Amino acid sequence: MSCSCSCNKSDLSLLNETLEHYAKIPGSLITILQKAQGIYGYLPADVLNHIAKETGIAAAKVFGVATFYTQFRFKPVGKYLIMLCQGTACHVNGSLMLEKTIFDTLGIKDGETTEDNLFTLKNVACLGCCSLSPVMMINDETYGNLTPEKVRKILAELREAAEKEADE
Repeated sequence: MSCSCSCNKSDLSLLNETLEHYAKIPGSLITILQKAQGIYGYLPADVLNHIAKETGIAAAKVFGVATFYTQFRFKPVGKYLIMLCQGTACHVNGSLMLEKTIFDTLGIKDGETTEDNLFTLKNVACLGCCSLSPVMMINDETYGNLTPEKVRKILAELREAAEKEADE
């Protein structure tokens, strides 16, 4: 499960504190994976192999758990991760129209990242905010009662903020 190419360059020392705390606690693999994804933004293969080695859990099991749960990502995401709800309430209230708006505005489909690595779109089954439908989360911010116009405005504001931040 490991490779010797240059893609295996994660700073594994960033996981030291997490592994020191959780590696010997039975049933803590999901917690370790969540913390690793929080550190790296996704789960690189070398990180998964390192977790397996340090916990004594077979690499196949670590990869199996990580691939089973949809919360885990195996590719880097953009600065802004757009999670667009496709649950029943959101679907009925226009989430597909919002997905088309995001595609038309950013040129990305579900699972894709813009070329400038600013935005990633991920359709999700439910965000648990049905009373706000249609809804999306961008990083930790929830946006509800959306229309295509509101989505375009939010995306433009985020792009502007990122450009301003890059200029500083």
